[in-house]
Amino acid sequence: MCLAAITETGSRYSPLPDEYKGNGCAIARAIQLSAVRGDASDLGISNIGPVQCETAKIFIAWARFGVDRAARKILGSPVNRIETMGSYSCRNVAGTSRRSAHATAQAIDIGAFVLEDGRRIDVYGDWSGGTREEREFLRVVHNSACRRFGTVLGPDYNSDHRDHFHVEIGGRGFCR
Repeated sequence: MCLAAITETGSRYSPLPDEYKGNGCAIARAIQLSAVRGDASDLGISNIGPVQCETAKIFIAWARFGVDRAARKILGSPVNRIETMGSYSCRNVAGTSRRSAHATAQAIDIGAFVLEDGRRIDVYGDWSGGTREEREFLRVVHNSACRRFGTVLGPDYNSDHRDHFHVEIGGRGFCR
């Protein structure tokens, strides 16, 4: 049912075979996204790896309704590409022995948004140092992610997240 829902969005993807890597790491019910359908055009996605289908479904809705529409309204240009810093990675939460949501392809790290007009809105440089509109855009898309994902971490959480938004389906409304 998840793949059918993603197909209905018009997004482009390839289903991936399940891989159980051991030690709490797995890629199951995952896809490889290549583009997300926005209101008027496809939004490219760079540097993304395998993503669990339910995570991808939420990401697709957020990209269209939370990111692309905010860019049009606040910045006056649609999004051309979302630059990620990856998704699946067999690793622990920093400083702990607990597996990260990345270890099961349930998390994505987003570093920047490239607009159709050529501007690049970067979490690291623009969260605090961008124009008023760029800062507003980043806060709006961060808050929008918080309404969709179970856990969202950004620059205000800690120094490890100063350059990206971490979004995952797990958690119970943890938004920082």
